[in-house]
Amino acid sequence: MSEPDRIVRLKTVLSRTGLSRSTVYRKIAEGTFPAQIKISVNGAGWRESDVNRWIADPVAWHTSASRKKSD
Repeated sequence: MSEPDRIVRLKTVLSRTGLSRSTVYRKIAEGTFPAQIKISVNGAGWRESDVNRWIADPVAWHTSASRKKSD
């Protein structure tokens, strides 16, 4: 059985990707970076597997293909 996907917060995403906060949100808007998921009323995070896939191949990552691969 595989382990559940962890949710990582912005600070972790910034440190792992080397991107700035504004670049992360711009790339989300462009569809070239994984979007956040809502985890509470005031909180959001990223699926660690999505961030890892982006880190492995940022040029080829695209929103439409991302969730279909893992679902």
